[in-house]
Amino acid sequence: MKSNELVEYLNHLLDTKNINDYCPNGLQVEGKSTINKIVTGVTASEMLIDAAIEQNADAILVHHGYFWKGESQVITGLKKNRLAKLLKQDINLLAYHLPVDVHATLGNNAQLAHLLDIIDVVPVKSVKPKGVLMQGKLKTPMTVKDFGELITAKLQRTPLINAVNDELVTSIAWCTGGGQGYIDTAAELGVDAFLTGEASEQTIHSSREFGIHFIAAGHHATERYGIKALGEHLANEFGLDVEFVDIHNPV
Repeated sequence: MKSNELVEYLNHLLDTKNINDYCPNGLQVEGKSTINKIVTGVTASEMLIDAAIEQNADAILVHHGYFWKGESQVITGLKKNRLAKLLKQDINLLAYHLPVDVHATLGNNAQLAHLLDIIDVVPVKSVKPKGVLMQGKLKTPMTVKDFGELITAKLQRTPLINAVNDELVTSIAWCTGGGQGYIDTAAELGVDAFLTGEASEQTIHSSREFGIHFIAAGHHATERYGIKALGEHLANEFGLDVEFVDIHNPV
């Protein structure tokens, strides 16, 4: 597949033109014009780049790429090392941040809901872009302890949990990754629990004072599934050789 055709397809599929983000979405580093092998991963770290080089990949497709708003524009240190390897090997880097979070079926939020048997899924209309914060119900209501054990089994990571009572969790709101700032909005929805990737010091106070269970299941752990699903979609749609490489990250 031609690289420009792949970028055009993904930009359309993920509706990038209608999503304001903190980084450029789409092609971030140009490489080979023809793509056969794609390595997908959460973050375009040097370890992921090395894995792609080892597998003779023509492109890397990630959720967390480069050139974030507010970061230094100079090409030194880690950025220099990463870009040097990509350019030397002529590997394309494609990155999609919020568009991969919010996609209705392939997105991080949608995929996490599927993994954890969350039903009646709808986006919270007051939060933009649509799909960043979601709400729904557990298919099988359970205690927060049991829900934590389910998360541990599915994500292979023990979550941080601030439980506020012993009642069954029925309703839930969630935002994968660093979405802890949405806990106040989640509490206003009247849901029993809020699930995200990370925690801040003030998050626990909000959990206690609003009376809402808080669960931080890991930024990396909650955001594996969107980019993985996107890669699988490309493999099925175009017959490309796509492999997800999970670079361990405890955060």
